[in-house]
Amino acid sequence: MTADIPSAPAPPSKPESTLLLLVRHGETPTTGMVLPGRAPGLHLSDRGRVQAERVAERLTGLPVDAVYSSPLERTRETAEPTAAGFGVEVREEAGLVECDFGEWTGAALSELAGLPEWQSVQHNPSAFRFPDGESFQEMQARIVGALEVLGTAHAGGVVVCFSHADPIKAAVAHALGTPLDLFQRIVISPGSVSAISFSDGQEPAVLTVNSTSEPLSGLRAS
Repeated sequence: MTADIPSAPAPPSKPESTLLLLVRHGETPTTGMVLPGRAPGLHLSDRGRVQAERVAERLTGLPVDAVYSSPLERTRETAEPTAAGFGVEVREEAGLVECDFGEWTGAALSELAGLPEWQSVQHNPSAFRFPDGESFQEMQARIVGALEVLGTAHAGGVVVCFSHADPIKAAVAHALGTPLDLFQRIVISPGSVSAISFSDGQEPAVLTVNSTSEPLSGLRAS
């Protein structure tokens, strides 16, 4: 008769990664024409509302834990269909807000493009501060810090964060290890989704950037 051999203990389960989805708000009547910045009162256009509904549809099947938004109207309006679809509230997160463009807020892009400073914005943003506003370095530190806080608060979960083009570009650049001076090479379209996965002890993994069409349920099993 042989003695029972105790079975080896099961290896500890690996904690699941935390998935952060960064969504740019939908189009507004001024998209591509002015720098609206943090000025209040700017709402989604008809096309922007369609883009917001499309984002919600594309996220169907993901086990979303929370939905966060920049405090500005256009981001909250983009977030609302997604929050409703998952039965959660839109939570405001100041760290997701647009860059503070200072004196340039509301200026036409066609006019700004003729300024000598515009070359710094495009090619040397790490050294640029908007007049009476925020620097790109401050903007990047702000959104990266906010994402770290949200990722920690929902460790192992899926969090959808509605923000703006420049902050999302800066966050993606940071996750990729791309210098801030090259972040303008990243394209973030209205209504697009970018996904970053975070695991303890590992560098972040950028799963998709500027995704605007396909379903996203494959990013995480429900």
